[in-house]
Amino acid sequence: MTAGTLTGLFFDAVARFGPRPALRHKIGGRWETLSHDTVAERVRAHALALRELGVQAGDRVAILSENRPEWALTDYACLCSRAADVPIYPTLPPKQVEYILRDSEAVAVFCSTNAQVEKVLSVRSALPALRHIIAFDEAPDGVRRFADLETLGLAAVPRYPAFQADAVAADPTDVATLIYTSGTTGDPKGVMLSHQNLWSNIMASRQVIAIGDTDECLSMLPLSHVFERMVAYTMFHAGVVINYAESFDLVRQNLLEIRPTVVLSVPRFYEKIHAAVVEQAHAGGRVKNRIFHWAARAGDAWATYRLAGLRPPPRVALRHALADRLVFAKLRARTGGRVRLFVSGGAPLAPNIAKFMFAAGLPVVEGYGLTETSPVLTINPLDRIKIGTVGQAIPEVELRIAADGEILTKGPGVMLGYYNQPQATREAIDAEGWFHTGDVGELDADGYLKITDRKKDLIVTAGGKNIAPQPIENLVKASKFVLNAVMLGDRRRFPVMLVVPNFQQLERWARERRLAFGSHAELIALPDAHAKMEREVMGSLHDRAKFEMPKRVALLERDFTIEAGELTPTLKVKRRAVEQHYKALVDELYADGEAAGGLTP
Repeated sequence: MTAGTLTGLFFDAVARFGPRPALRHKIGGRWETLSHDTVAERVRAHALALRELGVQAGDRVAILSENRPEWALTDYACLCSRAADVPIYPTLPPKQVEYILRDSEAVAVFCSTNAQVEKVLSVRSALPALRHIIAFDEAPDGVRRFADLETLGLAAVPRYPAFQADAVAADPTDVATLIYTSGTTGDPKGVMLSHQNLWSNIMASRQVIAIGDTDECLSMLPLSHVFERMVAYTMFHAGVVINYAESFDLVRQNLLEIRPTVVLSVPRFYEKIHAAVVEQAHAGGRVKNRIFHWAARAGDAWATYRLAGLRPPPRVALRHALADRLVFAKLRARTGGRVRLFVSGGAPLAPNIAKFMFAAGLPVVEGYGLTETSPVLTINPLDRIKIGTVGQAIPEVELRIAADGEILTKGPGVMLGYYNQPQATREAIDAEGWFHTGDVGELDADGYLKITDRKKDLIVTAGGKNIAPQPIENLVKASKFVLNAVMLGDRRRFPVMLVVPNFQQLERWARERRLAFGSHAELIALPDAHAKMEREVMGSLHDRAKFEMPKRVALLERDFTIEAGELTPTLKVKRRAVEQHYKALVDELYADGEAAGGLTP
């Protein structure tokens, strides 16, 4: 593969698509559009303004913001001024924002709202390198406004006649961005990704997924995450219109307004689609509920043939056609009616949901990658989806399974290293150039990769049994009565499970049985409710080995949150944080288990 830069891709797209729509966002109830030409003009102004402020090539500039056009404009402005930007999740508390700004030695930070500005101001005394704070919205004294910065850059245009030539002269090996990992097992590390890292990933992904200037996408994942970031670069270069969702809560409404053709999200999004359909069928009464479940079975039978590359028998095809008319067509209409491709990443997607979506004519292509690999390593080809896997390696990527099951990879997308952490870099990339992903998996005969679990999440019981908790948790979460689940038990005699009920479902069940309760805490304290949830958990795991079954189940009255430190900004559970947070409850589960007779694994 040849070498290239993100700035080269940017100006190439502007030259090809000029006046055509590039970005769209909603302001005052109306969708406003920015063309490729307009984006280029504004990017030039902000890039030159950064130079006027004294930002040098190689400096770090942070972006602390939700998804919005200003995020993209700032990102491209940093690239064109040869600075490396540092995305920061807007959900992070001030102390974590301070850590990233200090560790990256950022000289400037762009903030979306006054609340984000206040975070930075509250820790500014600990940030000697920080010289500028710029606010996208209104700014307090001492903070620059984004609009004023643009005015400064426009006035400087005549002084930089070689602006575009300088921007595209960036070396492919230059650091384009410094992205901090989620930190599930400690402080975040700054991943240095070069222009070449990201450029190679974009070009390889485009060989696998066909997108073009007739497509529109809905952007809902945070641009602070490398997955959405790489997708944004890819979409811009392909001429796909990028529509920024107002918020994750308003995605359903935005789908109907925008009617996108391509949507990329995390498994939780698809789980919600499935749960909403099931709930609507249940609420519609007995007849509607029976029709839905019949249609789901008909779709499942049809999908079994299609996914195996076989033509369904006429009877199966006819049943599916009727199911499509009665159920699946309505589901497609609820997603805008034009989606031809869903992409899922970030965590495993439950196979039953993937198969349901496929049967509904809404195929979900599952892929896999990490921040350190820019990020995509594998993806399922649309015409050869293999459910339960994350697909095959994209072009130029090598995969290998180590003796202990860990997934290793080589390729042009592997990071330059961790910022100012040479030892951590050596631990991640071995002497032969293989990056150690920390994930455990297996490759089948066709080269499809199946992820088993995170290596550090593997539970080894006191009896020496190895348990991969994620597949077990996913089975449990497939129950409509379960919102979330975390299995614990490392170095213990047996595993236990913490379960967050889907209170909407559990409350309905309890009312039907005339159980009295006034709060979530009172509901989960009811012996009948606890027994019901235990049956749901154990029923989901009937095919698992005995030692993999949780011997005790505890119910929690609230879901895990980022604010409580139990989730990363990408909504991954921090297993150790959860175990520490609920230490007293976990200890009680084990005390009860021991008292009940030892319960050997």
